[in-house]
Amino acid sequence: MSADGAARHVLILGGTTEARRLAQALAQDPSYRVTTSLAGRVASPVLPPGETRIGGFGGPGGLAAWIGAHGVTRVVDATHPFAERMSFNAAAAAALSRVPLLALRRPGWRPGPGDAWTFADSLAGAAGLLPGLGSRVFLTTGRMGLHTFADLDGCWFLVRSVDPPAGPVPKQLEVLLARGPFTLDDERELLARHHIDVLVTKDSGGSATSPKLAAAREAGIPVLVVRRPPVPEGVAQTDSVDAVLDWLGTIG
Repeated sequence: MSADGAARHVLILGGTTEARRLAQALAQDPSYRVTTSLAGRVASPVLPPGETRIGGFGGPGGLAAWIGAHGVTRVVDATHPFAERMSFNAAAAAALSRVPLLALRRPGWRPGPGDAWTFADSLAGAAGLLPGLGSRVFLTTGRMGLHTFADLDGCWFLVRSVDPPAGPVPKQLEVLLARGPFTLDDERELLARHHIDVLVTKDSGGSATSPKLAAAREAGIPVLVVRRPPVPEGVAQTDSVDAVLDWLGTIG
């Protein structure tokens, strides 16, 4: 509890495995009130314990107003590593509301022995490099960016998504509607069944989606990796849920 006996209100900007793990831990402690905010890009998201809200805040000012109106005492940015705008909004809102902010960012992936990785700085950069790497593409960069690859007529694309994609998409496209996590055996079978010869992914990090990288390594398939976007300067960060819990324990 805080000094006045009120439950300490933690706002988790979520959507990741780490965010759910943090919410689960805090929901077991009655001295905390936890709210997880989700972007709302998935029609039926897996909801974490505690309170949830879905949708945007209307920029830094809207987020700061929400923080003040709901008595938030700490903010944890546990969004996806590619949720660039939300991370910058969180930094600005925390400064406006004078509420401490900690970013929980999982480590990025690193190539190892046997990996054949090519890096791009953006989805557009990846689309430019792709034709030189393969033609049967397992595209795992998310359904929101499919328009970037829509003009690559020489490639066939396999996309796996919880919800069907919308908007411009590649002409040669097969969509598998499925929700992870997926095992190494799942990924081996998928690559072989669809005769995939190149994997395109974002550097999301974490173990939940890494089996596809191991399967590509085993099959000798090149991987095109989109690097992470920049993060706000001056924001404290950690890659550990336990470290976040320790940080939250310093609330007076």
